[in-house]
Amino acid sequence: MDRDGHDIPFETFLGFYGDKVPDIDLNFSGEYQAHAHAYTKELFGEEYVYRAGTIGTVADKTAFGYVKAYERDHNFRFSSAEIDRLAKGCTGVKRTTGQHPGGIIVIPDYMDVYDFTPIQFPADAQDSEWKTTHFDFHSIHDNVLKLDILGHDDPTVIRMLQDLSGIDPQTIPPNDPDVMKIFGSTDVLGVTPEQIFSKTGTLGIPEFGTRFVRGMLEQTSPNTFAELLQISGLSHGTDVYLGNAETLIRENNIPLADVIGCRDDIMVYLIHHGMDDGLAFKIMESVRKGKGIPDDWQAEMRAKEIPEWYIQSCLKIKYMFPKAHAAAYVLMALRVAYFKVHQPIRYYCAFFSVRAQDFDLVAMTQGKEMIKTRMKEIMDKGLEASVKEKSLLTVLELANEMVERGFNFKMVDLDKSHANNFVIEGDTLIAPFRAIPGLGGNVANQIVQARENQPFLSKEDLATRGKVSKTIIDYMNENGVLKNLPDENQLSLFDF
Repeated sequence: MDRDGHDIPFETFLGFYGDKVPDIDLNFSGEYQAHAHAYTKELFGEEYVYRAGTIGTVADKTAFGYVKAYERDHNFRFSSAEIDRLAKGCTGVKRTTGQHPGGIIVIPDYMDVYDFTPIQFPADAQDSEWKTTHFDFHSIHDNVLKLDILGHDDPTVIRMLQDLSGIDPQTIPPNDPDVMKIFGSTDVLGVTPEQIFSKTGTLGIPEFGTRFVRGMLEQTSPNTFAELLQISGLSHGTDVYLGNAETLIRENNIPLADVIGCRDDIMVYLIHHGMDDGLAFKIMESVRKGKGIPDDWQAEMRAKEIPEWYIQSCLKIKYMFPKAHAAAYVLMALRVAYFKVHQPIRYYCAFFSVRAQDFDLVAMTQGKEMIKTRMKEIMDKGLEASVKEKSLLTVLELANEMVERGFNFKMVDLDKSHANNFVIEGDTLIAPFRAIPGLGGNVANQIVQARENQPFLSKEDLATRGKVSKTIIDYMNENGVLKNLPDENQLSLFDF
């Protein structure tokens, strides 16, 4: 990685004396995550791998509910202080057990799992494929190795783009000049900021699409991979950007490249200033965990002429992102961005198929004015907008951008639509069955399977073989999906 200029020392993972238990994160497509988990049994042996257990405890509000229910059921009248006392006694008590979504504990082959922890089934489900550690991982993380095998949408998007285009993502250059332009303007997309409500072209690009990060892009104007990597680190940290690096950039004229973006930056910076390797590592670990810097270490930093603004910046930090994560995420983002710039219809097809969960097909198929009207309705609600509406707003932002770039949406097509993915037809995307409100994935698959067996003869046939409810049939009717189908299988002379 040195060769590519990322300057990520191996010691970041293991420490200078090999005394740190590494945390290994592996990101897979969500569709493949279960296979990757299963492979660890093959790799290490089933008796050496376990899911990291979690312990679900009683929360404050739940404890309060328990006390109020007890009070009601036994006709007691507790004072407010007694209710608080009883609720506090219930809070934090074990309620159930579960499993970490991606954590796999690996036991050394010369030891036994019981040297570290008892084991159990999650939530006592004896038919579970995995046993879990009885202790939650935080109790044993200094003793055993954990693999975080996580499911992400980005690899799924990249794979779909590869299948649609025939382009191997690993051959995409990370420094394509047109791709780099989207981080500073919308020009390369052929639209204006007013048309898409964004001064950058990064809507829908992983790592760089949220309002918060787009604001960072506007302030810092990055034009190199290293600067994008820095922004990724800043956006994932806690108390790293707002009130810290942002102020240093704006008020102190500290260049973006010099502020602290990733945890590795601290160790490398201190070593370059002549500090002891081991102490530089310890300071980095202390800062990235939000533990600050002891006074004697601060004195050592000042003795090596570390600027005061740098020390004060370190003291504000609560959590820092690893540089290796940022480098991997930015590479993925640039590959996705390449398709957005050079293969737009395929990019939008992959985005809406994989990342989008909430749709307003009626608005999306009626053109940009209707899409903008729907967006304004949600934005006018401000903080009162529901989680579902906020999710829909993100989808509508991309839909608006796509339509402004000259592409179109088409309502579900009974003969052509896929169950889950959008289908490209010229410069148009045909919506999948799952985009219909209230139509779940199982019914979507059932419709496609029934269609492949035999074309639908009528609306009655669709309802019967496709397991489609009356509400969904009515929606399809209203939006012209079933205009060529008779109501029932039985034909009359008037149908000819």
